[in-house]
Parts: sequence; structure tokens; C-alpha cells
Amino acid sequence: MDAVLQTMVDEKIGPGERKKEFLRSYAQYIGKKDGIALRSYLDVIVSSLKALELEEGDGVLISVLSPRIYLEAFRRVGVKAILIDTDEMGLPNIQDAESKLGENPKAIIYYEPVCQIPESFDAVKELGLPVIEDISQSFGSVYADTVKAGMGGDIVISEFEENGVISTGGGAAAVSSDEKYIENLKKEAAIGSPYVDLPDMNAALGIVQLAKADTLLMRRNELYRLFMQAQMKSGSKLFGSSSPSFFANGFGFSVIVNIKPDDAIEFAKKKEVSSRRTFSSSIGMRYQDKFDRFPNAIAPITRAISFPLYPFLSKSEIEVIKRVVSHLG
Repeated sequence: MDAVLQTMVDEKIGPGERKKEFLRSYAQYIGKKDGIALRSYLDVIVSSLKALELEEGDGVLISVLSPRIYLEAFRRVGVKAILIDTDEMGLPNIQDAESKLGENPKAIIYYEPVCQIPESFDAVKELGLPVIEDISQSFGSVYADTVKAGMGGDIVISEFEENGVISTGGGAAAVSSDEKYIENLKKEAAIGSPYVDLPDMNAALGIVQLAKADTLLMRRNELYRLFMQAQMKSGSKLFGSSSPSFFANGFGFSVIVNIKPDDAIEFAKKKEVSSRRTFSSSIGMRYQDKFDRFPNAIAPITRAISFPLYPFLSKSEIEVIKRVVSHLG
């Protein structure tokens, strides 16, 4: 709040130095060089697709657990979605992607839902396609101290909405280490500048959070592990990896229940715990009856629910959430 107030006092709340500082810090944190920070997640997706110099009618591989907003971005750019299943961790299924290479895709969207990242990006790279890695929900996740969210993408994008691990109260960024992609991103952003740029007031929030990111991520991971222990006592299944080598960023905690998800949500509500359908805004919501096409994704689409995971949950709140999770069927 101090950072935001100082920005207002400076009378420079439009896009400027703080936006540049936030973008620089964010790119450095995930190991990229430079990029763009805009007010809209949709604009960032569109700019990233255009930065790949895709042509109208080109196909782009994307998993059905990705947000529906991607379909609108595809429509605006004039490309078509080639839908693929997920693997058992909820990540894009590379074997399914390989089976779709005959449709001549020109890129792949590698969306990483609810903390998840792969153990290796090698298989993704072996597809031979430009990769847009979306770390909106995986920023800060690490595997075995070597694989980190953001490592696999030629362009890495993330939104910073209010529920994010890093939040600017809205907006998104796209960064890269490829000079051509960086140049293309900046050209696209310049078309609507300054009206599409992330304002300094929002960037100030992100700067403060990035400075404390490691501490906040440690706390989120600690809570994630506590909720995992509770989940093991239940009849539900953890969404994603349970590997001890996986450091989850704690974006949220999601389980796949064996009962009707609405009944599970109602049960949690009676205990004054908020929960929601994890993938209610996913592309896959319109394919819930397509088990033959998306056998791995259908269960999370239809039965996954998420619980709140915030660094500043009180001990009593944590205990209530653990009790609810441990009693899910």
C-alpha cells in the first residue's frame, strides 16, 4: 500500500518507470531478458501469438484445461485451436500433441494449471514448435531444484489478477530471451500505447511482491503440503504432482472428488470454507462428455474443486480447511 500511495503522490500513475522496473524484475526472476506488461491478459495473449508471426488459418496446439479466453485470442488473430488432452498431472499431453503434428500446427500453448510444471521440458522442445508457456498459475514452482516455471517457453506469459501469486490488481506480461520475439512483442504493444500499458500504480504492487516472492512462496508451499497431508486421509485425489521433489507455488489447492462437486462445495460452505470448481472457465467445459477424446482431462474438468491458499491464513482457518479436505469423498 505504501508503494501505491507513493506512486500516487508522485503524480505519475500512468505507465512509466515503475512499469519498466516491474517488468525488468519479473523477467529476471524467471530467467528471461525483456518483454511487455499490459493491462489485459487477453491483449498479452494476442500480442504473443502475433509475435510468433502466425498466419491466418494456422493451427495452435492447446490443452482443454487452458482458459477459454485463449479461444477469443485465437479468433482475434485468425488462428485455429488444435485441442489436446492433458497428462496425469494436468499438463499438456505431449504424446497427444505428437499425434496431432499431421495437422501441421505452428505453435503450442503450454498452460500450467494450479501450480503444476513438468519434470522436464525436453519432450516439449522436441516437438520442434515455438512454445508459449503460460505460468499464470505456476509462477515460482520448481522441480528438483532444476526445472523452474518459465524455463520452457520461447515466450512466457502470466496474468497478475487479484488471486495470483504475484498480483498487480490486474494486467499481464509476456517476456522472452529471443531478440526477435522481444522486438515483435514491443511492436505489438506500441500500437495501443500508452492506453494498453500496465499503469505504474499497478506495477508498484508487483514490485513489492516480487521483492518478497521467495518468502511468500515458501509459506504457500508449506500450506500446500499441510493440505496434502489432509487430502491423504480423504477419498479424494490430489490434482497434480505429489512428488516430494516438487515445490508447489501454492497458487491454490485442488482435489478431484468422487462425489458431486456441488455437494463437496456445499459441504465446505457449511464449515464456512469457500471452494469452487477448478476448471469452470476452461475450454474443456464444453467437452465434458468427450471422455474418448480427453480421457485424462475429463475427471478434473468435471470433478476438481479448489480451496483457498493464502500466505496469511490464520491457524484456525488452516485447521478448518484441513478438516474439510480430510473429510471429502
